[in-house]
Amino acid sequence: MNAILALEDGTVFRGRGFGARATACGEVCFNTSMTGYQEILTDPSYKGQIVTMTYPLIGNYGVNRQDVESWKPHVAGFVIRELSPVVSNWRADASLAEYLDGQGIPGIQGVDTRALTKRLRVRGALKGVISTEGKLSDTEAVRAARDWPGLIGVDYVKEVTHREPFCWDETEQESACFKLVREAAPGDARSVRDPLPPADVPIVAYDFGMKYNILRRLRQRGFRVQVVPATTSAAEALKYKPAGIFLSNGPGDPAALDYAARAVGELIRSGVPIFGICLGHQVLGLAFGGKTFKLKFGHRGANQPVKDLASGRVEITSQNHGFAVDPASLPDEVVVDRLNLNDQTVEGMRHRTKPIFCVQYHPEASPGPHDSSGLFDEFRQVILRA
Repeated sequence: MNAILALEDGTVFRGRGFGARATACGEVCFNTSMTGYQEILTDPSYKGQIVTMTYPLIGNYGVNRQDVESWKPHVAGFVIRELSPVVSNWRADASLAEYLDGQGIPGIQGVDTRALTKRLRVRGALKGVISTEGKLSDTEAVRAARDWPGLIGVDYVKEVTHREPFCWDETEQESACFKLVREAAPGDARSVRDPLPPADVPIVAYDFGMKYNILRRLRQRGFRVQVVPATTSAAEALKYKPAGIFLSNGPGDPAALDYAARAVGELIRSGVPIFGICLGHQVLGLAFGGKTFKLKFGHRGANQPVKDLASGRVEITSQNHGFAVDPASLPDEVVVDRLNLNDQTVEGMRHRTKPIFCVQYHPEASPGPHDSSGLFDEFRQVILRA
């Protein structure tokens, strides 16, 4: 398939299409991770975005059913330099092209992703259109990109959150750490898992577009996780009698989520321990009375350096966000305790007197660095001390 990627600034890339025969608009961004394209495709935080992978060869290990991060892929389109012609992994269930085709998502390969990434770094994230249908001229494609309304002020959370509350992994089949079986074993070796600890700490997790590996990590730390939709009121959440509240990642502009900030504000006043990640961090910032702003091209990759200001320790982190909290807008009772070493943006906050903390990055990070995985243990300790 002939394919086209057009940006709102008039830039046009031509290449070969793969995946679905379709046309889609979105914000064009880039991710610097070398692996993890399946997790990126299924991360709800990418709703409304056309993702460019900077690593040149993508698709070599295929796609499998077990490593998805959500109930469906959420990206608008996928841009790569070269699609691997071979899928070579014993866990693969399909090729990348087959997966995208089945999900109705267009992809384009043969693009100079280095040139595209440089343009996005200089100009900032741009609105774009991707099409594999062979119908759009360059002029029509650029016009379509410019006409797309963009992400600012748009609530994508309501499109990706689970509609009904549910208890995560009641059968204990989804959360235990994967164990590679080196000797022959009956059945599928992919089903072999390490034992889980008792689920003895009940929490409520707000699903703003939650990655499943966050739920797996919480369960591995002994949390019994009741997941609730993003629009759940504080009163409804507290009816579950949680020992703590978790606020998940998610897509889009946090300033559009007034209902979430209102509910979290009430939860703050209730005194229940709270831990937030990514969008959950931003919603906490809004609930504290702060403001958020859009980053030039966002942080998306598995090698973002974050400094813990209290200890001086630097964590290499996995990140995916296009907005940040304005530190000057925060009240005195909130302290910024982590900063991004690349651009000095806020990466972590704590309340001075309440058991509340949050980070802008992803401590569950799979695949990716594990430097921050101890934050889940810290959440448990905060609850037990409360």
